[in-house]
Amino acid sequence: MVAGIEHCIYCFDVLVSEFEGRKHLEPEFEDMAFPLFVTWNIINHGHSRLRGCIGNFDALPLHTGLKEYAINSAFHDRRFSPITIRELAHLECAVSLLTDFEDAEDYLDWEIGVHGIWIEFTDDHNRRKTATYLPEIAEEQGWSKVEAIDSLLRKGGFTGRITDRVRQRIILRRYQSAKYQITYDEYLEYVKSRKGLIGNNSDSSVLLKSPMLANVAKITTTTTSTDFRKLKRP
Repeated sequence: MVAGIEHCIYCFDVLVSEFEGRKHLEPEFEDMAFPLFVTWNIINHGHSRLRGCIGNFDALPLHTGLKEYAINSAFHDRRFSPITIRELAHLECAVSLLTDFEDAEDYLDWEIGVHGIWIEFTDDHNRRKTATYLPEIAEEQGWSKVEAIDSLLRKGGFTGRITDRVRQRIILRRYQSAKYQITYDEYLEYVKSRKGLIGNNSDSSVLLKSPMLANVAKITTTTTSTDFRKLKRP
């Protein structure tokens, strides 16, 4: 199974429902179990800026997992303030379903643009730490493998001098992901087409009747497993 538009649509549905304080719509896709991440970005003048990203390396049923992490990444990523309704029209949602986990031979045994990496290491105080980057991160940042590893060590809390000996002691697991992403405008178009297909009596038509959705454009224009759980993208 690969990530699809229906998974991103559901995450937007969940976010809109949270803003409106109403019951979430029921998802319309198969409830398989996957490790997953939900990412929210802000699109501004064609540039994407991370707004929240949290996931789980345990395999979770998609219905509950996507709902939980759509909310967590939007409102509970400690690196950012909670997403607000004023940002809704500028949001992009990405869903990553993680697959093909493998133990690496060493810290260089992975491919940029193909593998995500999870590392385990011991910090300066002999405490065990972990950190991860999704498959797209190193390529987006223009990093070499060594640069990605060094950045991930810092992300995980390593504050000492990074030497090749430190890198060699890392335990690394690599994985791949199936990713899909849509913008808020694409979400609205999908909702409109869904309403046309299923009729006005469906619960999904509530989205188009929503006062919050009707006013969101106006609002925005007035302002310029092991320890794999709840891991965050940089």
